[in-house]
Amino acid sequence: MHRLSRRLRTMSLCALAAASVAFTAARPDPARASFAGQQSAPTPLVHVIGTLKSIQGSTLVISTGDGPDVTAVVKQGARMLNVEPGEKDLSHATKIEIADLQPGDRVRIRGQNSPDGKFIFALEVIAIKHLDIQAKRERERADWQKRGIGGLVKEVDAAANTITLTVSSAGGAHTLTVHPAANGVLRRYAAGSVLFDDAKPAPLAEIKAGDQLRARGERSADGAEFTADEVVSGTFRNIAGTITAVDADAGRMVVMDVLSNKSVTVLISAKSQLRKLTPEMAQGLAARFRNASGGGQGAANPSGAPATGGTTQQPGQAGGQAGSGGGTARSPRGDFQQLVNRLPAVTLADLPKGEAIICVATGGTGPAEVTAITLLGGVEPLLTASPRSSQAFTLSPWMIGGGNMEGGDSNP
Repeated sequence: MHRLSRRLRTMSLCALAAASVAFTAARPDPARASFAGQQSAPTPLVHVIGTLKSIQGSTLVISTGDGPDVTAVVKQGARMLNVEPGEKDLSHATKIEIADLQPGDRVRIRGQNSPDGKFIFALEVIAIKHLDIQAKRERERADWQKRGIGGLVKEVDAAANTITLTVSSAGGAHTLTVHPAANGVLRRYAAGSVLFDDAKPAPLAEIKAGDQLRARGERSADGAEFTADEVVSGTFRNIAGTITAVDADAGRMVVMDVLSNKSVTVLISAKSQLRKLTPEMAQGLAARFRNASGGGQGAANPSGAPATGGTTQQPGQAGGQAGSGGGTARSPRGDFQQLVNRLPAVTLADLPKGEAIICVATGGTGPAEVTAITLLGGVEPLLTASPRSSQAFTLSPWMIGGGNMEGGDSNP
């Protein structure tokens, strides 16, 4: 009996031990589960797009343009590809090495943050060579100059898919009907921005009277119609008047605007384009405007100097260099903005108090403050011809340059 009792007690202890082992195996261990979860959960990937600032070994420093620089360490075996500007996928990408990268290249990095968050382990680097971007920009710049037109929107007919545009020229303002092509690209600038990168796809219905518009395409034989492959529009402000104060150190001026009859503070940023007409150019443009307005040749030149049609000096025409005042105007309807684009850049020091200017600008903190996009000095003869003649010589806000990851599209 005693032996049987001892055997039963031994069997009970064994069963309890087995149950304990089974329970322990079945019960979740928080520490073990946490460790297992850490092991199995994938590390999230991060993406960075920017301009390559420097290269040292396998370490890349990237400027994103809207925040601090990002450091990326290219892991061994990382995928590295080069794509041409404008490519939308990687089907034509070619393999490259770190040695093929150069400062100024546009890159897209995909990888994982380091444990301390100070850099990224790059698993993939997609690059667009800056020389290729520059070449594409130059081609597009030339194409916008050759096939581009710009002006103020007079009317939009969404049902007819047409835009009536008032276009400035050396012979005065005239209207042009723009027809966006069926596969045309329509973009609109973001409020307060002059960067082409910020322009977003927008339907025709968003374009409204008074907007500035630039289009690239083909003009009809009679010059009255324009089929646009690309259209970019935006709401900007036009200023015309005399400078009453200049603060070059602060990068600002105060202008008495004849259009609103109010003082406006014009801020000059690093992206502002400043140009200035020579007296000969300004008088020639004023003469053209007055003749086109029916003022006659006798009223064309406030200075009293003779102005003969066909010999008025214009910037950038055959026989003279841009900004030199030389050359003969062959076409009375040349694009005014193209004339302005050919002028050499000036600084605030070249625009003293009392200078007459016209300007296209973005809005500032209020109606009394704007940021200049393009500002043209030396325009007193234009304003003398008519205080509102600046509206016949509307400046375009589109700055040539800029780029994005999709291929560095040029500003028109």
